[in-house]
Amino acid sequence: MTVRIEKAGAVWTVIHSRPEARNAMDPASAEALVEAFTAFDRDPEAVVAVLWGEGGAFCAGFDLKHAAGNASALDELGYPIEVARNLPRGPHHAPRGPMGPTRLELDKPVIAAVAGPAVAGGFEVALWCDLRVMETTAYFGVYCRRWGVPLVDGGTVRLPRIIGRGRALDLILTGRKVEAEEALHIGLAERVVPEGQSRPAAEALAREIARFPRACLRADRRSASQQEGQSLREAMRYEWDNGVPAYYAEGAEGAARFASGKGRSGRFDDL
Repeated sequence: MTVRIEKAGAVWTVIHSRPEARNAMDPASAEALVEAFTAFDRDPEAVVAVLWGEGGAFCAGFDLKHAAGNASALDELGYPIEVARNLPRGPHHAPRGPMGPTRLELDKPVIAAVAGPAVAGGFEVALWCDLRVMETTAYFGVYCRRWGVPLVDGGTVRLPRIIGRGRALDLILTGRKVEAEEALHIGLAERVVPEGQSRPAAEALAREIARFPRACLRADRRSASQQEGQSLREAMRYEWDNGVPAYYAEGAEGAARFASGKGRSGRFDDL
């Protein structure tokens, strides 16, 4: 198996292991990643996932050796017309992406633990994740620019939303290497850690997030994602309608805990 899951309470670490190919994606790995993240989203005890590539590489993109021998490899992954026109929200309503989980719309956060290359399609997988923890020696890049392979798995959509259109086009059109320091500077990474520490650092961040009340956590994440493309009024209305049930599920009880003396002076260790 090229994909396995290691669980530690509410945190799942999904491991992609094709180190001989720098974790380049093949169809079997793509399918296995979809299955892993679908199971994560459905499990009521799972709260945060970490995606890590074993062997010192996050993902070197789609396996071009496989693509070279299969010219029609993408045909079965296209969006059917009826789906493209009215794609319902949710994790299971679209064909899988060429890189696997990139079309899943999960209701829980995923953190990319990035070591070595996350390039071409591997860059798109990292962009699919909510947060990116990069090692100092890790790097991004649209390396497929060299071979006439377009970004078809969310790269041209997510990258401008994360870092802005101008910076995104700089990376997309040139295909250049983006090292960790620059990625942190432009908002493409949220943490930079020493070499070899991306997985433990991402898992520590996942545990920190997983401590919080779950309904509220997911509601705020959902609203932050759904506001894109909406007017201010539409987005704020969605935020309200989406957030109020979470308040009644958890917020009122949390306010009572604060009133009893918990969490004073901004403390996070006394919840």
